[in-house]
Amino acid sequence: MADPMNDYLLHPDSLVEEGIHTVIVATPDSQGRLIGRRIPVKRFPTIIENGVEVCTCAWAWGVDQSFDLISANKLRVCSLHNGAPDVALMPDLSTLRRAAWLDGIAICLADPVWPGTGEPMEESPRVQLRRETERYRELGLQPKAGTELEFYLFRNDPYELRLGGFTDLRPTTLTPNDFLLSEGNYYEPFFRKLREDLERSGIEIEAAQSEWGTGQWEMTFEYGDPLEMADRHALYKMAVRDSARAAGYSVTFMAKPITEQAGSSCHVHFSVLGADGSPVFYDPQAEFGMSELMRHALAGVIERSPELMAWYAPTINSYRRTATDDTFDFGRSWGRENRYVSNRVVGHGPSTTRFEFRVPGADTNPYLTLLGLLASARDGMERRAQLGAATSGVPENVGQDSKMPFTLKEAAQAMEASSFVRDLVGEECRTLFTALAELEWRAAQAAVTDWDRDRYFDRI
Repeated sequence: MADPMNDYLLHPDSLVEEGIHTVIVATPDSQGRLIGRRIPVKRFPTIIENGVEVCTCAWAWGVDQSFDLISANKLRVCSLHNGAPDVALMPDLSTLRRAAWLDGIAICLADPVWPGTGEPMEESPRVQLRRETERYRELGLQPKAGTELEFYLFRNDPYELRLGGFTDLRPTTLTPNDFLLSEGNYYEPFFRKLREDLERSGIEIEAAQSEWGTGQWEMTFEYGDPLEMADRHALYKMAVRDSARAAGYSVTFMAKPITEQAGSSCHVHFSVLGADGSPVFYDPQAEFGMSELMRHALAGVIERSPELMAWYAPTINSYRRTATDDTFDFGRSWGRENRYVSNRVVGHGPSTTRFEFRVPGADTNPYLTLLGLLASARDGMERRAQLGAATSGVPENVGQDSKMPFTLKEAAQAMEASSFVRDLVGEECRTLFTALAELEWRAAQAAVTDWDRDRYFDRI
């Protein structure tokens, strides 16, 4: 049956006995959304051996699955010149689990490889994150991470909401309810079933709460291996969407879905253990309990943030959140137990000392955010990067850090110029992620919006 150490995992030979009729083989696309195919359970042994093929367009299209970059012949992974080839998704059986929110469905994460050679597809965010965790192991280190993801939940049917142009949004709460329990009690039947389904699917929830924004909620995940964390994060988003739709609700993970409401973040907690499992970020004799290694890691994250903003804030809407006064999770700052900085040092002992990276929004691709965070922390540790002074209270000139990109266009330019990103993922991958950001920027610039008409129609 299930692995006794991970009782949510399923064994391929016991799927029928477990009541599974279909296995979803899935992997993240460039936006972090899960793509893949549904496999009848009797066919799954063949897929384990040979994989299941999907088109490489999944890593080259825009958010709306536009083929602009493919037809422009800009990308190696998928273009007109190579005929949009297939890659094989090879199941990672260490992730095979029940998708408990779906009847009789199991899901298995996979990595794309090139048929014939078996070489991993470099453009895969999951492949790149796996490689970064392996670099830590080569250094005798074990990275640990946990994400906190906010979202907005509305009392609207998602099908009708899109047909209606996303107007007449009816939030699940009507007033700020940050940490208050009454609204959570009202929606407990929905959230209890969601939590139970997630638990049965191996997506460990640490805590859940209502948030400050009207209709805004948050769930935090159990700390763990970064690759497993990214998998849980992606599966969680799918489960929340599916569960909300089944209940007649709509959910969004936009960074800033409503102008006058709070943005939705994806704060990431991060620490490192030694090969023997000992916490290497803690020093009881040091200020705030921060070891020198932790200070170097945090300095690397802060220094590299501008180059990685296209991963941390990947959409036009991302910068609606970072540009507003309702959050201070921007710029290059840090402090002890300070929510007004972008990197918050927390914890009070060897097992809890860590830092919380507060820049990404809920729209981020978890694989790329964790890749960027781990790589920049490792870079800081290897270079022995020096950490500046901690900030107490609100940083001076908050929101005015000129080295941080303020738009997706600036983020794309920073990534395009980054030798750090090039050395991390290769020139072709840097080109891909830069091109996707530029595509999104051009699409936004070409669109006439309600804001344009309201501001200019009868005023100029």
